[in-house]
Amino acid sequence: MLQDLRGSNRSHFQVSEFILMGFPGIHSWQHWLSLPLALLYLLALGANILILTIIHQEASLHQPMYHFLGILAMVDMGLATTIMPKILAILWFNAKAISLPECFAQMYAIHCFVATESSIFVFMAIHRYVAICRPLRYPSIVTDSFVVKATVLMTIRNCLCSISVPVLAAQRNYCSRNQIEHCLCSNLGVTSLSCDDRKINSINQIFLAWMIMGIDLGVIIVSYALILQSVLKLNSKEAASKALSTCISHLILILFFYSVIIVISITHSAGMKLPLIPVLLNVLHNVIPPALNPMVYALKNKELRQGLCKMFRLNIKG
Repeated sequence: MLQDLRGSNRSHFQVSEFILMGFPGIHSWQHWLSLPLALLYLLALGANILILTIIHQEASLHQPMYHFLGILAMVDMGLATTIMPKILAILWFNAKAISLPECFAQMYAIHCFVATESSIFVFMAIHRYVAICRPLRYPSIVTDSFVVKATVLMTIRNCLCSISVPVLAAQRNYCSRNQIEHCLCSNLGVTSLSCDDRKINSINQIFLAWMIMGIDLGVIIVSYALILQSVLKLNSKEAASKALSTCISHLILILFFYSVIIVISITHSAGMKLPLIPVLLNVLHNVIPPALNPMVYALKNKELRQGLCKMFRLNIKG
């Protein structure tokens, strides 16, 4: 009876906004999470701005590898800013309402930034492969032109592929429920509220995951397998250790980035009884890498550390 009533009223009632409820199961005390999340957000902004400033000021860092780091810093700030202001508004001011256009725009931005970060990891893996396995050809392959072409390619791919997510979500009929048990407009969280069949949305999500993340991860695995094979052939243990040390920071970030995506996908598809876990992981996945990336690279990169020390010495003297 309720279904028939809803079906007959679809043309008379349409949801005009969504309500982001926050973290499911802990609504009564979720505001306590605002402090660590705010600190992570400020750390992400501050650390990435610092990385960009160092790269801009130091002429010695105007190289392809550092250009990719600069692009990664901008993408990280964009990803964190796409979600964190709204999450903090929910936790601090109970501002849970979000219009449909804003929700779909956030959905698109999240997919774009996450896919672009994945693409940057790919090109950084290719960079390391060329530097370690093809050192004599490095100057002719990894050039400023290579960085420009790589940036244009990943921007076009990710912007075009991601647009299908909000477009398909906007075509669903939201005629009754509008409360999303999430802090952000995730594709599955939003489309689960629709009154019609959302199978096409789920298929598209899986297709994009394999086409973007799957291919990217495959290229990264192959690149590092070839790097490991090349390093093991080196006669000098010191040279092998130095070559591997340059890849450790990258591998740490890749491990966290892709493992969380896999865990989120599994928990969603398995229909877990603890919805807080995928929601919390989803939020942390969009804020921890932006905060972690610049620190890991700065700690592992001698040139960045020198640039950081030089900049602070100049500031202190000034």
